[in-house]
Amino acid sequence: MNDADSAAAVPGPRRLTQVFALREFRALWSAEVVSILGDQLARVAFSVLVYDRTSSAALSATVYALTFLPALLGGALLGWVADRYPRRRVMIGSDLARAALVVPMAWPGLPLPVLCALIVVMVLLGSPHSAAQGALLPEILRGDLLERGYAVRQVTGQVAQVAGFATGGALLALLSPQTALLANAGTFVLSAVVLTAGVTARAAPAAAEAGEVRSWWRDIAVGAHTVFADPSRRTLALVVWMAGTYIAPEGVAAPYAAQLGAGPVAVGILLAAIPAGSVVGAIVFTRWVPQGARERWMLPLAVVAGVPLMVSAIATSVVAVAALWALSGAAVAAALIQAQAGFVRRTPAKARGRATGLAAAGLIGAQGIGLLAAGLLAEWSSPGVAVAVTAAVAGVGLAALAVSGSARAL
Repeated sequence: MNDADSAAAVPGPRRLTQVFALREFRALWSAEVVSILGDQLARVAFSVLVYDRTSSAALSATVYALTFLPALLGGALLGWVADRYPRRRVMIGSDLARAALVVPMAWPGLPLPVLCALIVVMVLLGSPHSAAQGALLPEILRGDLLERGYAVRQVTGQVAQVAGFATGGALLALLSPQTALLANAGTFVLSAVVLTAGVTARAAPAAAEAGEVRSWWRDIAVGAHTVFADPSRRTLALVVWMAGTYIAPEGVAAPYAAQLGAGPVAVGILLAAIPAGSVVGAIVFTRWVPQGARERWMLPLAVVAGVPLMVSAIATSVVAVAALWALSGAAVAAALIQAQAGFVRRTPAKARGRATGLAAAGLIGAQGIGLLAAGLLAEWSSPGVAVAVTAAVAGVGLAALAVSGSARAL
C-alpha cells in the first residue's frame, strides 16, 4: 500500500491539508500556483503593454481575451497529447515551451500581430499541461482524497488569481511590462523544475504499439466517445458545463453596481462575491460532509445554486446581492468538486487526458456563453434580469438532467 492508499484508508473527517502529505501532490500544487501567479501578472502586463502602444481599449481587451479563448480549442484538440506521451514529460515540455514563447514577447519592437500569434500558441500549449495534470490526480490522490485535492486547488486557485492581479498591478508600478513578461517566463521554468523534482516519471498510458497508426482526429474522436458514450461520464460533464454558466453575474458586475446606485468599490465587492463563496463552499463541503452525502447532494446543489442568483434580482443593496452571489458560489463549488472528481474517477486511464481536456474545454465554453448571454440580456433589459434569467435557464437544465434516466447511472 503506497502513501496515498494509506492516507485514503483513514476513516472520518480530515483536514483538507492532509493532501499535502503526498509529495507528488505538493509538486503539482506548487507548480500550479506559480503558473497562476505568473499568468495573472502576464495578463496585466499584456493589457498595459498593448494600451501603451496603441491607446486602443478595444485592442487591449482583444489581447486580454486571447489569454483565455484559445484554451477552448486547445482542451478539445490537444488533450490527446496527455495520453500518448508520459504525462510528467508533457507538463514539463509545455512549461518550457511556453517560457520560450514568452521571452520574445518582451521585445519592445515586436509587431502586434506577432505578439497576438505568440499569445495564442502559448495558451494552446497550456491545454496539454492541464489535461496531463488532471489525468494524474486520481493516480496520486486515492479515495476521497481526490475531492479534497480538488477543493484545495479550488481555494488556492481563487486566492492565487486575486493575488496575481493585485501584485501584478503593484509590480507594474515598479517594473516595465517587458520585465513583467520575463518574470512570467521565469515562473514557467520554475514550474518545470518543481515538476521534475517532485513528480514520479510514469510510462505513457496510451503509447502507440509497434506498427500502430495513430491519427489526430481518431484521438479526438476517442476523447469525445469516452465522454459521451458512458451515461455517468456524460451526466457529470453536463453538470460541470451547465453549472459553469452560473459565473454569468461576474460579466455584468459593473452595470449591476450602477443599477444599485453604487460605485467602483461595489464592483469589486460583487466580483469577489462568487469566488469568496466558492472558497467557503469548497472547504465546508469536502471537510465536513461525508463522501456518500456529497455524491447524493451534487445534483440538488447544482440545481439550487441558481436560486440565490434569481433572488438577487429583487435585492436592493450591494451587501444583499453580494451575500446571495456568494451563497450561489458556495453551492456551485461543492457541486463542481464532486462532479469533476467523479468524472476523472470513472474515466479509463488510457483516455483520461483526452476526456478531461474535452471536459475542460466544455467548461470554458459554457462560462463564455453564460457571460455573453448575461451581457446581451443586460443590454436588452437590466443587469438584475440578466442574472436571474441566465440562472433560471441553467437551473431548469440541471433539474431536467437530475430527473433524467442518465442521472440514475451516478
